[in-house]
Amino acid sequence: MCYQPRIKSSRNIANKKKKSLREKSKNKKGYPRQLGGQNEAVQPVVTVTEFVELTLKRLHTLGTQKFGSSPFSEHFTRWLATVEAVLGEFEQYFLVYVDELFRVECTETLNAVCLRLEEIRQKEVIAEQETEKLQYCQGALKQINIDYAIAINTLKTQKNHEINHLNSRIEQLKSDQDRIIRIKTGFWRGISKKKREQKEFAVIEALNEVQTALEFTVLNFKAQQKVLREQFEHKREPIQKQIQSLQKKVQEAETDGSLEERWFACEALADTINGFLQRKVADAIDSKKL
Repeated sequence: MCYQPRIKSSRNIANKKKKSLREKSKNKKGYPRQLGGQNEAVQPVVTVTEFVELTLKRLHTLGTQKFGSSPFSEHFTRWLATVEAVLGEFEQYFLVYVDELFRVECTETLNAVCLRLEEIRQKEVIAEQETEKLQYCQGALKQINIDYAIAINTLKTQKNHEINHLNSRIEQLKSDQDRIIRIKTGFWRGISKKKREQKEFAVIEALNEVQTALEFTVLNFKAQQKVLREQFEHKREPIQKQIQSLQKKVQEAETDGSLEERWFACEALADTINGFLQRKVADAIDSKKL
């Protein structure tokens, strides 16, 4: 919805102006305001200066108006209609004195902000789609993390089982080794030296093998854990980057990008009003000179 200049007859505009002023003078019940208990209705008079100041103040308020939350585009149509209403009241107040330059500048300003607001509206539509993608990626990343946690816990369980088994075997061999030492120094000296040495050698050899197996098992599981982590990082990294990109876009959409555009538009309209008034003052001075 973009601004279209209003072309009305002087009589209709004058009647509407008088009606508007009468409505402002009524109280909440719809009766004319009274002063000092008198029955006479008092109709307030709005001077040109007061009306211009009020119009500029309304434009400033509209230019700094902040919308609650996204999607901000839901407020664009209402905001544009309010701005057009303010300009329409300004034209009605000055009746036929509003010149063509004023209407052209207003039209250009509002058409420009219309285009910018439409661009922002389209970005918000895209942002909604990005939000859906973000939720999907976050769900995918969560599943990857769950799968990794399950895989790493399975690996740790397997590692602990094998290490506990090897440690038990080591404890058993050490116990056998202690028993052989006791035989060598105890009452069982009748056993031949050769047999004692063979048993001791067998136990030491087995103990070395199990200890080597334990060290290999620990190193092997560390390597498996590293490979597993790298595999999941390979899956996780592109999704994390996509999530970061989507989060940035979504966060930008949660900021009212129209505020600056609307402020500039209202400032331009205020300049248009001031320029129109300056032209009227200059015309009045020139007419007096003639």
